[in-house]
Amino acid sequence: IMRRIHLKGDVLCTLLLLVLLCLVLYAQHDLQLIWGPWPTVAKATSSQGIRQIPSRTPATQAPQAPCQPHPSPPASTPQGSPSTGKAMVTQPPFDFQRYLRNKDCRDFKLLINQPAKCSGGQAGTLFLLIAVKSVVADFEKRQVVRRTWGRELTFQNGAQVRTIFLLGIPQNRTQLPLWEQLLAYESQAFQDILLWDFEDTFFNLTLKETHFLKWVDCCCSDVKFIFKGDADVYVNVENILEMLWGQEPGRDLFVGDIIVHARPIRRRSSKYFIPEIVYGQGIYPSYAGGGGFVMSGFTARRLHQACQEVELFPIDDVFLGMCLLRIGLQPVRHEGFRTFGIVRPSAAPHLQVFDPCFYRELMVVHSLTVPQIWLMWNLLHDPHFNDSLLDL
Repeated sequence: IMRRIHLKGDVLCTLLLLVLLCLVLYAQHDLQLIWGPWPTVAKATSSQGIRQIPSRTPATQAPQAPCQPHPSPPASTPQGSPSTGKAMVTQPPFDFQRYLRNKDCRDFKLLINQPAKCSGGQAGTLFLLIAVKSVVADFEKRQVVRRTWGRELTFQNGAQVRTIFLLGIPQNRTQLPLWEQLLAYESQAFQDILLWDFEDTFFNLTLKETHFLKWVDCCCSDVKFIFKGDADVYVNVENILEMLWGQEPGRDLFVGDIIVHARPIRRRSSKYFIPEIVYGQGIYPSYAGGGGFVMSGFTARRLHQACQEVELFPIDDVFLGMCLLRIGLQPVRHEGFRTFGIVRPSAAPHLQVFDPCFYRELMVVHSLTVPQIWLMWNLLHDPHFNDSLLDL
């Protein structure tokens, strides 16, 4: 009797092991459906995301054909899901498999150019170039920038300011019919559009960064300083010019709202989710909030070279921080750059943060609507408002 019980115990143990093995195989199958097979990475990325590129002389370097825009997945199939159309258990916010497969394709065609934008004319070398990240559909945001803080002017001290907008191809082109004609007319009217042949997605902002720096090196190499930011910010250009006046444009300068000791977000539901296979380190290098920062033309040209030596990273702010680390430049934090908006103090819960008195001493304030940008610019440039401030 005791031997029979012992044999039954062995059978039960064997059955339990088989059940556990089936559960492991089932879980592995589901993970492959969710993520797909990860491509093999040829070289591991270092803590700064820097890759080692073998040196080649120009004579042996074969010309590289421009990359083509990667087509988006069909609207009926969730991005990153298998072609069978099976619903994903957990949908990641980005198709990292496709990103890793295509991340070395970094040379896209420039469809609309403004080669004369930085020509100095009679006033001499361009002092400040304003470069604004935009998307095709945001025509009204570009218009309010053109009519407020992004106006092209020559100031009393002789400083010339010119503006350029950085765009890619719209991801969903059915939402904006005749978008090519819109940009053609807009470029003809304002001569401030740069359009590249890559899809304008959140994680392709890194491509917008690298292609803009390439354009600066090619078509705007004599510019003294550059402000680069978003279209939903308010910028006090006069304050920026005051900060830059007397600075040496032939030296490194990078100023903004600097984020230090930031950690990669591993939560899949986040817009900024980055898996460990893309970035395995625990802390990002110091980087500037993308709402707006200022750099010298000298630094921009150095960053263009660094971009060729650093692995592309899907978050453009962090990628630029990697490039700054590559050239050994520590970005400088300035209190006037508020890329996360103005925070209401806890001790003053009824304080109105949308107040011109808050804005007149700042450089950049992020996350404003089109009416707010228009209103704030007119308030700060209203002579009656300035006189009332002097009476306080």
